[in-house]
Amino acid sequence: MIFLRGVVVKLWFTFLIVIFVVLAIISFLLLEFFNGYHLNQAENQLLNQTTKIAALLEDTSHQMDIDKIAETIKDDSSRITIVLNDGNTWTSSSDEDLPMITVEWLKENDKFNSVITHENSVTDQVTLPSNMEVLMAGSSLYDGKGAVFAYQSSEVVAKTTKQTSEIILLAAGIAIVLMTIFAFFLSTRITQPLIKMREGALELAKGEFKTRVPILTHDEIGELAMAFNRMGRQLNYHIEALSQEKEQLYSILRSMADGVLTFNREAEIILSNPPAQKFLHDWRYEYDVDSVNFLPEDILLLLKKVIASETEQAQEVTVQGRNWVMVMTPLYAETKVRGVVAIIRDMTEERKMDQLREEFIANVSHELRTPIAMMQGYSEAIVDDIAVSTDEKNELASIIRDESMRMGRLVNELLDLARIKAGHVQLNKEKIDLVQFIERIIRKFQGPANDQGIELDGAVKTDVGMMYVDQDRIEQVLTNLIDNAMRHTQTNGKVQLLVESEHEKIRFSIIDTGSGISEEDLPFVFERFYKADKSRMKTEKRKGTGLGLSIAKNIIEAHHGTISVQSKIEEGTTFTFVIPTK
Repeated sequence: MIFLRGVVVKLWFTFLIVIFVVLAIISFLLLEFFNGYHLNQAENQLLNQTTKIAALLEDTSHQMDIDKIAETIKDDSSRITIVLNDGNTWTSSSDEDLPMITVEWLKENDKFNSVITHENSVTDQVTLPSNMEVLMAGSSLYDGKGAVFAYQSSEVVAKTTKQTSEIILLAAGIAIVLMTIFAFFLSTRITQPLIKMREGALELAKGEFKTRVPILTHDEIGELAMAFNRMGRQLNYHIEALSQEKEQLYSILRSMADGVLTFNREAEIILSNPPAQKFLHDWRYEYDVDSVNFLPEDILLLLKKVIASETEQAQEVTVQGRNWVMVMTPLYAETKVRGVVAIIRDMTEERKMDQLREEFIANVSHELRTPIAMMQGYSEAIVDDIAVSTDEKNELASIIRDESMRMGRLVNELLDLARIKAGHVQLNKEKIDLVQFIERIIRKFQGPANDQGIELDGAVKTDVGMMYVDQDRIEQVLTNLIDNAMRHTQTNGKVQLLVESEHEKIRFSIIDTGSGISEEDLPFVFERFYKADKSRMKTEKRKGTGLGLSIAKNIIEAHHGTISVQSKIEEGTTFTFVIPTK
């Protein structure tokens, strides 16, 4: 059935029908022509026989001469009858068993009677008394002496016509066979490029846009093949451009920190990127739902609101302890809303920063309020002469000075920390002698350590003699860490500064045997204004600002290093920082 529906078969049948119709018309016209032609030929032949015999009989009237002339001229398939006015008649022999005709029968026929009486020539197809159809011709003799009649059976003409018809039909049959073969070849020749183009179109449908069809001719089909190949190139170019644009879009979506979701009007997800998928996964986990098509009620309500109002809507939600802000805007198809685009941003860090900012302001306010209140109170005591003696006034003035210096340190450290955070501090790196540097740091703290009854020790266990650092900043870090260690170490305790090599890096460890830091406080010791629990605070011999460790962490990171802490309650604390030697 597929073969019968093919273009080759259709063209073949079309050619066959056209050829058959044309040959049928030609055969019909040829048959009609030859039918008339053979009849006319037979009539003319009989008429020529009668005319020749009549002409020859003008010079003789002898019976033997008449027989000889008639037998010589007549055709084997015909018969001659001569009628003379003196009443005599003569009829030739016949090889076709033609019956004889009588004068009476001739005179009964008006046409042939006129030949006898009026000297003219006629031809006609008549039926003899024996019911045989014959073709008859008659010519008058000179001076009305009589007439000559020649006739032959109509079957002779029919036989000749039949033979001609058979030849015409045979030729038509041969022509049909040859034209059928030619039509099949021609239709195949015409449709072969079309078949190639169909195969090429199927390849294009499969995505093989580099498919090319051969150009076999330079006619319209060849031009069609050229247009097909041009179309394939254009499709390949545009598809590659679309693929690149699509891949670029997906790359942008995948690399976005914000989640992107695209919904249709039926709340079905059309497009999403990894952050959005994580957001939905966390939400499904929180609701204990496994279906990937699940959408929380908050999203559905917001989506319906956006579609109904055709305006941007926003909402903040908390999922798995993280803060998310969803901003939904309508997605238009011309003037109609066909969906919604949702931007989902993780605001956890921002909210944490807001909280830290509030805590920072509260801490700064607290740190400034206490010394200011003390300075105000003691200054009023001096002004109001509450402190009578000079020693009391000097003591109050000393407290006011200490608190003002504490406020100055706090402000300076805040400014220093802000500059480091903003990257405005330029490190003045230089090569320093590591052993001499450590010895100087130990000597600086040796006096206060002896006063507090603390054993202070420094040890350099490395072959690295020189290192490239900002000497003042590293000294600031070590000063802060050693000062913290001494403040939280009791009498007869020990503080050690240990320097070691580690894969082209130098490890500095400040180890104390002090009160230690609780496990829940360890992750936050490097945050601004963060102070450990009250048990640790009880051992403080003098108050700090709460910014030293945060500043130390930023200085170490500016040197491309890392800082960490390990501690156990009532056993001690170890602060460690590692920086490159180069």
